[in-house]
Amino acid sequence: MKLSKKLALYILMFNMFITFSAIGLILPVMPSYLKTYGAAGQALGFIIAIVASAQFIFSPVAGNLSDRHGRKNLIIFGLVVSGLSQIAFGLSDELWMLYLCRFFTGVGAAFIVPPVMAYAADITSEEERGKAMGWIGAAISLGFMIGPGIGGFLSNISIYFPFYFAGFASIMAGILSLIFLPAIKPVMKDQSKGENIFQQMARSFKTSYFVLLVVVFVFSFGISNFQSTLTMYLTYKFNYTPNDIAIVMTVGGFVGVIVQGFALNKLFKMFGEMRIILFGLLVAAISLYGMLYVNSFYIILFVATLFSTATTLIRPAVNTLISKTAGNEQGFAAGMNNSYMSLGNMIGPALAGTLFDWHQNIPFTFGTIILLGCFFLTFVWTKKSAAQQQKAS
Repeated sequence: MKLSKKLALYILMFNMFITFSAIGLILPVMPSYLKTYGAAGQALGFIIAIVASAQFIFSPVAGNLSDRHGRKNLIIFGLVVSGLSQIAFGLSDELWMLYLCRFFTGVGAAFIVPPVMAYAADITSEEERGKAMGWIGAAISLGFMIGPGIGGFLSNISIYFPFYFAGFASIMAGILSLIFLPAIKPVMKDQSKGENIFQQMARSFKTSYFVLLVVVFVFSFGISNFQSTLTMYLTYKFNYTPNDIAIVMTVGGFVGVIVQGFALNKLFKMFGEMRIILFGLLVAAISLYGMLYVNSFYIILFVATLFSTATTLIRPAVNTLISKTAGNEQGFAAGMNNSYMSLGNMIGPALAGTLFDWHQNIPFTFGTIILLGCFFLTFVWTKKSAAQQQKAS
């Protein structure tokens, strides 16, 4: 890979890291923060879900616009919007204001993720793409890992300070992208011009990678279900502080990032992306259910790490397969990928928060059933695809 491509990829990774660390930053802080509003699980679930709902609505639009106006312009716009919304979140003093600010955080993320994925596809060959998607996936996972840690640490200064920090970091990333990110002409063209989100979703049903989009939805549902429930679960059942929660979430993400950054490409070559997906879904389901039977800090830490590692294996594997299958529709595929991910992130925490207020154990059980269902669906689809390929040959 040429030096200019590597520089662009590093900047893209940095932008994804900043974006997802800002999204994950609130997780250890919010249970304590929401107590000041007299709110609990349902409010946290909707605060997390509203980010994903905005991504779901605007991701296909962003993928489309990035083909016409360039990936770079959309990425910078998204970083600035995300940054301003984070700062506004810290300044808010009403619950409805928190919802509104997080909605615009989601809008910002929607204008970052699909253009970044499409930009990476533009500058890499099919052989290089798996590695590039793995790096970007590692940056996302690192963001989710570092974000809660930063949030927990900075909350010692002030419970509002993490939001200001995240906001200024996003704006600085936008300035750095403006200066250093090369402006390229989109190579992979989106064919979805003029279609709204519902038309694009309907068209995604007919794509050859639709089952992979279902996997994106389900594992995103599982991750967001786990993260939103875990913070409340540890706060209310074990009386954990934001720092304790940050450690549990950070260690798990750190191990996942190490595996993703140093071993993922070798695992892809040894076992193939689909086997990695199946393995990740199964381990994620087992570890999610296992959280109901642990009570000591280090065992909780181990099970949470197992879950985080499994899910960090799934994301780049799915991204790579979708990108390889999408052909010249990289903008559309990236937009749909992020839309299905956002749909899972939207439904997962909203439902988990409501179920948590009903009973603390239900979100874990329900999430496990969903992940196992996806495992069997993907397994059957893989067998059918293999059989069809044998007949064709």
